[in-house]
Amino acid sequence: MATPAPLPQDLPGRPRRAIVTGADSGIGRATAVTLAGGGVDVGITYHRDADGAEQTAREASEQGVSAVVEPMDLTDLPTAASAIDALADKLGGLDMLVNNAGTITSERALDTDFDRWRQVLGVDLDGSFLCAQRAARHMIENGNGGRIINITSVHEHQPRVGFAAYCAAKAGLGALTKVLALELAEHGITVNSIAPGEISTPMTGQDDVDPREQRRPGVPLGRTGDAHEVAAAVSFLATPAASYITGTSLPVDGGVTLMGVEAGLRLGGDDWRTA
Repeated sequence: MATPAPLPQDLPGRPRRAIVTGADSGIGRATAVTLAGGGVDVGITYHRDADGAEQTAREASEQGVSAVVEPMDLTDLPTAASAIDALADKLGGLDMLVNNAGTITSERALDTDFDRWRQVLGVDLDGSFLCAQRAARHMIENGNGGRIINITSVHEHQPRVGFAAYCAAKAGLGALTKVLALELAEHGITVNSIAPGEISTPMTGQDDVDPREQRRPGVPLGRTGDAHEVAAAVSFLATPAASYITGTSLPVDGGVTLMGVEAGLRLGGDDWRTA
């Protein structure tokens, strides 16, 4: 078997300065620490958990990189997005943004009041748009390209009863990812989304649990996911090996998005109609 040719030496290099929003716990923390392990200086945002953000910064700093922290409340838009500028200044520039901060609701559409609808759309979609816009401007000014990675959800692709606002926001963010990929390509900036399934994190009420012990018969791999498995996908998209990938969505879901027909044919009752 022939040996594969090495990657060309002139491919865009790995980003050296990244911002990860909502990095005080869960997927955000795992992502920031994983990137730091690859030599990336990281900027960390948080909403309420300042101690959690500082813990993330300590874990990242232990990898021998710089880690800086900035509060960011995405219910206060457009003002909150200025945190991206503040962190870019602290880092001395910006090569990568991971839009991870978000919120969720589990109310049926007819029971969701407009204020709650707008809050979820504001944080998950408007906030991500504004952060990406700010980050892209820094990358264009730097002139070295960059990476934007939006953490969406399997609900970017698949609906779920009781998650109208969340599904709408994540589907919108998936479409925004594609538009940004087209518009920013001329600047050498790739834009992709990662669509996690059920991940054992504080957001899903599964802090400090072993995903291997979380049995999920409806998931082909039979369990929940770990935040570090999502972080590994983010890390891959930051490598030169991923420099020709843009405008795509990568599910990290144990295969659950494959289960449409299988689940539909095997459901024995109407329990799925309730949130």
